[in-house]
Amino acid sequence: MSETFRVEPLAWGRGPREFEVFLEPTCPYSAKVFGKLEAFLDTVGEDRVTVRIRLHSQPWHMFSPVIVRAIYAAASLPEGKAAAWRVMAAVYAHREAFEFDRHATGPNRDATPNDLIRRIEGHTGLALMAAFDEPLLDKSTRWDARYARQNGIHVSPSFMIDRIVQSDMSSGDEISAWVKKLG
Repeated sequence: MSETFRVEPLAWGRGPREFEVFLEPTCPYSAKVFGKLEAFLDTVGEDRVTVRIRLHSQPWHMFSPVIVRAIYAAASLPEGKAAAWRVMAAVYAHREAFEFDRHATGPNRDATPNDLIRRIEGHTGLALMAAFDEPLLDKSTRWDARYARQNGIHVSPSFMIDRIVQSDMSSGDEISAWVKKLG
């Protein structure tokens, strides 16, 4: 890749308040949060809040690091964060194609990282293989991991408002509860 390689930040909206969500791309609870983000942003208003997705790889989701890297690879494409959103939406919509049974067994034990990338490409129409190979993607994965650790984030989904951890928020909350919490 060129010297101009860039991973577009996974941020939507332009408001002064920050709503950060730490999501794992195959977690069913993260999927619930992801499914509410557009409505949350529409409810609050793009001029009032910035929604930031932080990818939070979890070791019990065996393919998590590969899929996280694929999302960052998508964010490095010309479509940027829109391509990353497509990848997240596809993975959440087809979780069974990217997860193990009981986190340990099932047909995915025979899958390779290339199989996963091809599945994502098939679901999204994006060409990710070359971008996935970019060594500079490590900066994004490492940054999110360090940021999560620094803030005591251990599980997904987790939430922060204006850089303060919100341990009382969950994927089961209604959007109205998130809006109220934002203030």
